Amino acid sequence: MPNRSSAEDGTFRWPDGKRAAISLSFDDARASQIERGLPILDAHGVRGTFYVSLDPLRSRLDAWRKALANGHEIGNHSLRHACSGNFDFARDNPLEDYTLERMERDLLEANEAIGKLIGVRPRTFAYPCGQTFVGRGEDLKSYVPVVARHFLVGRRAFDETHNHPLFCDLARATGLDMDRAGTDEMMAMVDAAAADDGWLILMGHDVGDAGRQVTLADTLDELCRYAQEPANRLWIDTVAAIGAYIYRARNGGP
Repeated sequence: MPNRSSAEDGTFRWPDGKRAAISLSFDDARASQIERGLPILDAHGVRGTFYVSLDPLRSRLDAWRKALANGHEIGNHSLRHACSGNFDFARDNPLEDYTLERMERDLLEANEAIGKLIGVRPRTFAYPCGQTFVGRGEDLKSYVPVVARHFLVGRRAFDETHNHPLFCDLARATGLDMDRAGTDEMMAMVDAAAADDGWLILMGHDVGDAGRQVTLADTLDELCRYAQEPANRLWIDTVAAIGAYIYRARNGGP
């Protein structure tokens, strides 16, 4: 249970004497996450968070249901994965053409669809492309408040630092890119979080041996091994589990 004095005395205490928390998150429900990523996590008893796109979720539904049964979290990554039209793949459905009302419908429809497919409604959300706005110019608006209304945590992407549990906005929690990261780079991110009582949310896409949007399988294996070693005093768990702990600690809940 959270120590209620954490928020009162300006410090934060993770459970069981842990010095930091880590969440591993993966976007888009890519096939390599099932074929390469989940076996690594399961071998180490690590629970990850998977922000799913609906078509690939449907195409491997039995595998994703098994992942859920094994304790992994399935999160919302929106219905249509809208990003800025500056990306050529997004120009048929750009964030610049969205309103807050349209985005809210998108997120709720995705929640409903995921609930029907796997029987669980997501508690956390990952912003596609890490972008948190709709519209443009004077009409540009943040949709962070929409996410805060419907989700425990909203995870950004391509950020520069970990989350401090007493300060972070859970509706726009930072996510650091782990694609292509070697072991030394990954350990540097872990060490920085541990030095600050922090929560490191790592985000990746494919899992494999090389590539631009690929979390390196060997690095992922080494990180899981390191995080599960009791002497390292790290809590590695889903975004929802750690986000809920932070929420309770800051709000005096049980």
